[in-house]
Amino acid sequence: MAVGMDKGKPAVCGGTPVRDKKIFYGHQYIDEADIQAVADVMRSDYLTCGPKIGELEKKLCELTGAKYAVVCSNGTAALHIACLAAGVGPGDEVITTPVTFAASANCALYCGAKPVFADIRSDTYNISPNSVKERISGKTKAVVAVDFTGQSAELDELLTLCREKKLVLIEDGAHVIGTKYKGRANGSIADMTTFSFHPVKTVTGGEGGAVLTDSEEYFEKLLLYRSHGITRKEELMENEPDGSWYYEQIALGYNYRMTDMQAALIISQLDKLPMFSARRKEIVARYNEAFSKLPQLALQREIPESDTTRHLYILRLVPEMLEIGRKEFFDALEAENVCCNVHYIPVYYFPYYQKLGYKKGICPNAEKLYEEIITLPLYYAMTDEDVEDVIAAVTKIAEYYGKK
Repeated sequence: MAVGMDKGKPAVCGGTPVRDKKIFYGHQYIDEADIQAVADVMRSDYLTCGPKIGELEKKLCELTGAKYAVVCSNGTAALHIACLAAGVGPGDEVITTPVTFAASANCALYCGAKPVFADIRSDTYNISPNSVKERISGKTKAVVAVDFTGQSAELDELLTLCREKKLVLIEDGAHVIGTKYKGRANGSIADMTTFSFHPVKTVTGGEGGAVLTDSEEYFEKLLLYRSHGITRKEELMENEPDGSWYYEQIALGYNYRMTDMQAALIISQLDKLPMFSARRKEIVARYNEAFSKLPQLALQREIPESDTTRHLYILRLVPEMLEIGRKEFFDALEAENVCCNVHYIPVYYFPYYQKLGYKKGICPNAEKLYEEIITLPLYYAMTDEDVEDVIAAVTKIAEYYGKK
């Protein structure tokens, strides 16, 4: 509940907070239909490897227009098996963006390959096709393009480039479910698209992931890598089956299976996707309206090709218009009981990557972005009052610390 905006000082300076209850940057929305869907599975014969897996895969294909879907334990597993299906291995390079969660690069390392970081566009914050082109070498096998914040990457340009260079385009769509690119649902455009169903995403299964593709070849490989490399399909076996119980391990796979309980929750959540998407768009429009009036702030540009369901709302500070830096702005918001986050620390900043030989300075646009961004609250269950509280807190701090 808002307690009124103190026009004098931000709460961090002794003023009154705009809220008396904390609001966080993301939160799942679970209703009785979701709970019932999970309870029904728990009362059924199958808790895993049951009918809800196929039902969810069918629903994802219907949603996106993709021919095949393979669900798995989480979004990181989805990226891993997508890279394996693409044939990524030791000695290969995989180009991705540093403005992402570490999994977008780690998936290459899991396969023995080397992540290569391309810079972002400074206005959309998505991976730059021109920078990707500059990073391609004779060792490049795939491009992992992240749909940052839910805005689609420039898939036409990236696909054209990948076709010319005989590369596999993997779309890391962890943020993008509900978005359309040039009228087509993301998930049916790249060679493979991965989804995540983590609780802060637009729809959730608690955890969970998926890979979507139009390629039967990739589909068969994804099935193998998801489940230990084991098959029961006679046409894939090397030996004559001993009986109906017989199976063979024909590849080194993993236990990346999803439970039927997760699948049931995601199916129920997908029924609400239009509602989730509409509300997120309303909040983004209200934020944009308010923050566009403040010279201390810059807005993320959206390309006209992307009809975006935003997973994250990124607020960018304009340093030359403020007397404080990002940390002070972040702390001031927290004092107003608006608890934010930062997405993301450039992947190659991490000690693990530094020990692999990566140095700062290789993606200047990404590095500058990191110094200036804050992720504001954005989720379906936010009330109009919540939204206005966030706007009030940001406005109060920006105006108080704005350079005169």
